[in-house]
Amino acid sequence: MTSKETLISTFAEVVLDDEVRDTIGSDLRSFPNPVDDIDRSLAMLRVAFSKLPIEQLQTILDFGRHVDTPGVALVRNLPVDPELPETPIDGEPSKDKKTFVAETVLLGLSQLLGEPVGFTTEKSGRLVHDVVPVSAGARSQTNQSSHVFLNFHNDIVHDALGRYDVSNPDFLVLNCVRQDGNKEAVTYYADGRDISAALDPEVLDVLRRPLFRLNAPGSYVRDVAMGADVLSDLVAVISGPAESPEVAISANGVVGETVEAEQALEELQRVCREVAHQVKLEPGTALLINNRKGLHARSQFFARHNGRDRWLQRTYIRRSLWTIRYRGTAEDRRVH
Repeated sequence: MTSKETLISTFAEVVLDDEVRDTIGSDLRSFPNPVDDIDRSLAMLRVAFSKLPIEQLQTILDFGRHVDTPGVALVRNLPVDPELPETPIDGEPSKDKKTFVAETVLLGLSQLLGEPVGFTTEKSGRLVHDVVPVSAGARSQTNQSSHVFLNFHNDIVHDALGRYDVSNPDFLVLNCVRQDGNKEAVTYYADGRDISAALDPEVLDVLRRPLFRLNAPGSYVRDVAMGADVLSDLVAVISGPAESPEVAISANGVVGETVEAEQALEELQRVCREVAHQVKLEPGTALLINNRKGLHARSQFFARHNGRDRWLQRTYIRRSLWTIRYRGTAEDRRVH
């Protein structure tokens, strides 16, 4: 892991003791599918994860609630399913999974950060996303890809208001179910504080002006807009106080209004590669990502589409569902 030195650490790591892992894991192996009664499940998972040592529990809670904490945290030695079916090849949930340890680990960590939330235009509103390589999207700038570098981005949400960086998730959690066969996939995180420190001040000034339009997520463009770009209102890419900036970049493309703005976007991606923390996720590890403090990316990797490929599960999390109540659906109060 590399990062430009700052006064505030932008990376954290939590490693469970074997005894803690096994104690929590024994509770999770008997869990039914947690999304069948999600609020009840989250209450039960709060009890299960209260068995973390107080220092580790506070580290995760503080990660989710304070401005000056790291933007990314790796949690290691987590419980895993005793056996796994084949990796789904279509991006849909597996129908053959016999236990739900991965799902409950994912949601157990998520409920420490806020409220798991689904969006109608991402994975059909599901709360647990299966992130796997899909052959049809192998070269796309989406979570289905494998043959391309997935550029530094936030997970954003199309919004009819014209802003895709307002109702988007505050946090993501990525839990590794199966590592890619060649163990080559790398997840990157570039914190906005490290990015700002590394950028030329003139480039940073351009990125702080409302000169950019974010494209809607690839899933929305593909499934709703029939492949056409759907651009946001003009926004700044970097905003907020210098000591705690927020960064907004869509994986599916950003359009700069001027040549200077386009050049600044290129420089931003270059600097992200320079300062990013790097993690290879494997079973028993999860990555907590602040979706506002920084940008994440993923290397290309070899996918065979044969049931043995890389398999992550992901949640989107809001600190509160109140501020996106205008997007609520009548069918499910957690889906917007």
